[in-house]
Amino acid sequence: MTASVLFDTSGPRARARARVGNIVSALAVLAGLCWVAYVLYTKGQFAPSLWQNAVSAEAWQFYYLPGLQNTLRSALFATVGAVVFGIVFGVGRLSQIRAVRWFSGVIVEFFRAVPVLLMMIFFYMFFSAQAQWIADRPFAAVVVALVLYNGSVIAELVRAGVGNLPKGQGEAGLSIGLTPGQTLRSVQLPQALVAMLPAMVSQLVVVLKDSALGQIILYPELLRSAQILSSKEQNPLQALVVVAIVFIVINWLLTVLAHRLARLLSSRTAGATIEGTGIGNPAAVAGGPIGGGPGPGSGIGGG
Repeated sequence: MTASVLFDTSGPRARARARVGNIVSALAVLAGLCWVAYVLYTKGQFAPSLWQNAVSAEAWQFYYLPGLQNTLRSALFATVGAVVFGIVFGVGRLSQIRAVRWFSGVIVEFFRAVPVLLMMIFFYMFFSAQAQWIADRPFAAVVVALVLYNGSVIAELVRAGVGNLPKGQGEAGLSIGLTPGQTLRSVQLPQALVAMLPAMVSQLVVVLKDSALGQIILYPELLRSAQILSSKEQNPLQALVVVAIVFIVINWLLTVLAHRLARLLSSRTAGATIEGTGIGNPAAVAGGPIGGGPGPGSGIGGG
């Protein structure tokens, strides 16, 4: 049987119109870029001194590198905490005990729904009022907010990873006398963690980008450092361009790493390797609402 298509194959006239449309669109984009460049030129934004001050050795030594160090420090602590949080509550959502499933589901869904910036501001104000013994309160607020949000996402990745495993994986554990909990911990969870490792690396991209929100509460991360530099040198555009390039390079490297991990690990787990955070609705993959049971194919549901 021939494969069905959603639309007819384009004929010569349709292809010609498509080419004309592509050319016109490209020219329009080029014209827009030229106009932006002209406006920046008339405003003096291409002055060599502005760019030299933005990429000088002093700028890197006293602003960009310390800011990048703080960004990576918060991202590292947040990633470790988010993985622990995600595994604990991801396993909780797969528990045989309904109260544990319900409690874990409420926690995960709540922190997935609350904006990260709102949590950063809340914890910063809370630590300032109730935990003044914390020396670096902006850092603590950034890390806690990132842990709660990204940990909730990872919890759904854990549930999705277990739900993607073949049903026989759970049945094999039960057949040799393991309890459902032991089957989950010893058979299914290790394979799920391997399958979701590329997605965890991709989630690190989200952690790095969201750490820039810490500049709202005066955490001296990369963006905040660039703002201080631009205020001193009066070159905000140039400093932000440098910061954007740094973020793009780091996130691109992490994305490449996630792709390679996905290819490397695709043959090392019985389930599908989850790559990236854009896996749709993890709850749909793992099955069930907040109080729902373990996902289909997990082999630990029922009874």
